[in-house]
Amino acid sequence: MRFWIALMIMIVLAPVPGLRADEALDWYLKGNELSRQGQFEQAVEAYHRAIQINPDATGPFYNLGLAYKHLKQYEHASAAFESALRLEPNNLNIRLNLGNVYNRMERWEQAINHLNRVVHRSKDNAEAHGNLGWAYLNYSKGPQFKMLVILNLQKAVDLFEAQNMPEAAEATRKTLEEARKKFGYKDR
Repeated sequence: MRFWIALMIMIVLAPVPGLRADEALDWYLKGNELSRQGQFEQAVEAYHRAIQINPDATGPFYNLGLAYKHLKQYEHASAAFESALRLEPNNLNIRLNLGNVYNRMERWEQAINHLNRVVHRSKDNAEAHGNLGWAYLNYSKGPQFKMLVILNLQKAVDLFEAQNMPEAAEATRKTLEEARKKFGYKDR
């Protein structure tokens, strides 16, 4: 009798294949819904639960990084994006967001590293060009990359205009004008 009771307990308590994965997916989707509603603190909790259940899924790490970015918790955002990048090292969206977060943290070399990869693999990414130009503009540990600043910012302006994003184009144009003044270049 004891054997049968023990066997029944083992069957009831045994993990059901896919159940944990479904639970992780549920938490991930809950985090996505909370993010859409602007409830980023609660979304962070949901993504953490999804990650605890399935630490090998990129999505929860990536969206956790986005939620932390919205909360302006850049150290946490960079850690989440770095975890996502370890799982998908060729994902350009992760690199773009990681580069942007490093820009906000004024970690220019790391920003340049990630954003450079994005602009070389996705040449029409206006956001990447603009943020790369910004990182080069602020980089001070080595030689000034004057032409790379100007070229990337100008490319971003052109792309933003072509993509009908006038506010982004104007903001980037102002940065471009500042860079041209700083480096002694005349407006074109």
